Amino acid sequence: MELLWLAVSTIAIGVFGCVAWFWGSNWILDRIFPPRGPNAGDNIRRAGQIRPWLFLGPAILFLGTYLVYPVLDSFWRSLFNANGTRLVGASNYTWLAQDAKFRESMVNNMLWLLVVPALSTLFGLLAAQLTDRLKWGNIGKSLIFMPMAISFVGAGVIWKFIYEYRASGETQIGLLNWIVTTMGGQPQLWLTLPGWNNFFLMIVLVWIQTGFAMVILSAALRGIPEETIEAAILDGASPLQVFFKIKVPQIMGTIAVVWTTITIVVLKVFDIVFVMTNGQWGTQVLANLMYDWMFRGTPDYGRGSAIAIVLMILVTPIMVWNIYNARKEVR
Repeated sequence: MELLWLAVSTIAIGVFGCVAWFWGSNWILDRIFPPRGPNAGDNIRRAGQIRPWLFLGPAILFLGTYLVYPVLDSFWRSLFNANGTRLVGASNYTWLAQDAKFRESMVNNMLWLLVVPALSTLFGLLAAQLTDRLKWGNIGKSLIFMPMAISFVGAGVIWKFIYEYRASGETQIGLLNWIVTTMGGQPQLWLTLPGWNNFFLMIVLVWIQTGFAMVILSAALRGIPEETIEAAILDGASPLQVFFKIKVPQIMGTIAVVWTTITIVVLKVFDIVFVMTNGQWGTQVLANLMYDWMFRGTPDYGRGSAIAIVLMILVTPIMVWNIYNARKEVR
């Protein structure tokens, strides 16, 4: 009950605090620059220039506190030793360049970047096109979109059961090994197979993100003018030509936005690897490596922060490009 009152009080303080801020700041501004009298014109112009910043001010303050400050603090910490008591300069970054696990993480992240956004966008595009043409398409869309409602940890647990291994001769409770043994094969420890285990992990994220890609691309496909498609059909274009030469070029901007959005998700992938392999057997990724150094065993905040900064540097250009494309689509 106490927690309920605390939650209600917090919401009430937040809502009424915002109302009080906007009302109070406008009242003060109108007193400083009154919209009447001999200087009414200049006062209205000055108040109009200041008023947007009164509305943006709280948001900028909170963004600065919760986004910019942690970045600056992480960079500062990356210049110190494990417990933050001695300045070591760029030593943590030099160590990163020579660390085998960091190189493994970079290679694996690159593999994730190549495979997951491409497959998720491709499957999402195909699902959007096919489900729009079928009578039961909405049911299909619901089923494909359903994994989006599952957390990454939940999805990891589900797929871990699919890859579950039991020794030969025992009853296989993992779906994949059950299929293999039913067909006469030998059960495999799928998550420990070098090289292949990374792809088994990627399938989980493709399974989740395909629904997201399908919903966005389906809306884009529905936005294509019917006249364009009808003109192509009248000119003798086949269904495949209409799809690849008429529809896909017209939604290329949306495809780019979907692809970059999934790319950002991929760069930050942590939960799936953490739950299914914990970065073992050659499946380490940057976010999990950062977690290992920051919170496991004897924490090394300097190295953990250095990995976080590298991760942020990799994500930032893609995020900027994504925002640029999204704004271009809006225009």
